[in-house]
Amino acid sequence: MAFGRLERTSGPQPISDINMTPLVDVMLVLVVIFILTAPLLASSIRLDLPRADGAAPGAPPQSLTLVVDKAGQVFLDDQPLTFAALAQQLQETAARRPDTEIQLRADAAVPYGRVVEIMGAAHAAGLQRIGFVAEPAAAR
Repeated sequence: MAFGRLERTSGPQPISDINMTPLVDVMLVLVVIFILTAPLLASSIRLDLPRADGAAPGAPPQSLTLVVDKAGQVFLDDQPLTFAALAQQLQETAARRPDTEIQLRADAAVPYGRVVEIMGAAHAAGLQRIGFVAEPAAAR
């Protein structure tokens, strides 16, 4: 009697490769869905709009230019104003057109507090759109 080691056959080994077939199937389905829905996203209704003299194509919103120089003096459309006169002018502008945009140009030496005061006056008047104008950085 020979006692020897019984040899067992090893079972199936785990597959260490990624099965790409399901991934490709999902991607192809997504491509087909995007191809079918892309034309639906654009408006397919064709209109012949009427013409009117009062309609201005793409009329830009009104804007005011506020400039603050090194000394803290405020200029509204190149006219010097005191802070009280500025607040009054902003309130009048907000009453006429509340969507007016303010383009704020402040010198780099102006204290931050002065800029905040001007922004506060515009906000108190009801003007919410303020754009800060700056020079582009020099190429180095």
